[in-house]
Amino acid sequence: KPITMKFSRRKFVKATGAGVLAAGMPSIVSGAAADPPTPKDLFRLAVAGYTFAKISLDDSLAMMKRVGVNLLGVKDFHLPLTSTKEVIDQTLAKMKSFGVEPYGVGPIYMKSEAAVDQAFAYAKLAGVTLVVGVPDVQFLPYVEKKVKEYNFRLAIHNHGPDLPLYPSAESIWKEIKNLDPGIGFCFDIAHETRLGLDPIEAYIKYKDRIFDFHIWDCDKPEKAGWCVEAGRGIIDFPKFFKTLRENNYTGTCSLEY
Repeated sequence: KPITMKFSRRKFVKATGAGVLAAGMPSIVSGAAADPPTPKDLFRLAVAGYTFAKISLDDSLAMMKRVGVNLLGVKDFHLPLTSTKEVIDQTLAKMKSFGVEPYGVGPIYMKSEAAVDQAFAYAKLAGVTLVVGVPDVQFLPYVEKKVKEYNFRLAIHNHGPDLPLYPSAESIWKEIKNLDPGIGFCFDIAHETRLGLDPIEAYIKYKDRIFDFHIWDCDKPEKAGWCVEAGRGIIDFPKFFKTLRENNYTGTCSLEY
């Protein structure tokens, strides 16, 4: 993300610990007032690959093992889009040795049909059916064709005030509402917040097409908002997770920093 962080990614992962991650974060915000973790939760906790942008894959996997989260959104700096099947298989084997598996790939930017083809072929080799992507609007019909061909899901990532393409959940919905339901959202709640919008309201509105969340905190509802440790910013995490539970959300909640 092109915003500044006050706390290093490595320190964030070390500081959070298994209790914070496994509980889905509400406990760090309001203590006893937060809903306790429960086996009734239908959503899965994961880590977004961008969290480890400056950390090696081995160290990233070791951190995930330490905190007890076993699902990773794979980014191309750990597994390049041009990787051969052999390299992908080796990387997957390494992940498995740490008890980690990929749940999806991306975000992947798609500025041509060839880039769309590459993204779907890459996901297939990685053994996942969720592609987090940022396709140029003109290629959405082609993306829809690939979603049907592969029987995959494509989750479009919003980027708040930093990029003109898909800044908000609403901007994504305007482009996909008449497309195949296999095209939906990877909803970044902090970027929505940095637009001065309420991510919980957006979730309620678009919940049937939200496949994945990128979850982090920020300290201001504006472009200058800093990325801060979850619970030290302005997002109401207890309310957020309570809403997911009330609406039986079944996708992934991918922690990011």
